[in-house]
Amino acid sequence: MEGAFLRFYVHENARHRHRLLWEWLLEEANRMGIRGGSAFRAMAGFGRHHVLHENHFFELAGTLTVEVEFIVTPQEARRLLERIEQEKIRVFYAHIPARFGVLNPDEEDPPSAAADSQRP
Repeated sequence: MEGAFLRFYVHENARHRHRLLWEWLLEEANRMGIRGGSAFRAMAGFGRHHVLHENHFFELAGTLTVEVEFIVTPQEARRLLERIEQEKIRVFYAHIPARFGVLNPDEEDPPSAAADSQRP
């Protein structure tokens, strides 16, 4: 299938409607019927202010980034981005074209999930 790799970069302590933003993104995508999503906490990084943040044992939580990512159809990407815009959430994201599928699908996989013959 042709689709998109949709990744959001959020501060680990960022909140929306009293929920951690990364949790809200996962829960909202799940509620919308998106098939899967993941959140990963960064070990180190810097952003637009060029301040390097690193994970130290005694460091206070909240200064690092969480990457929240989904592999979605074009329609799912559009719906999720529109939902975030409706909520007026300011968030940095990457929207990258992707080809995805399931090798050796079972009966529970939709027909469109099977890997196509144009694999690289």
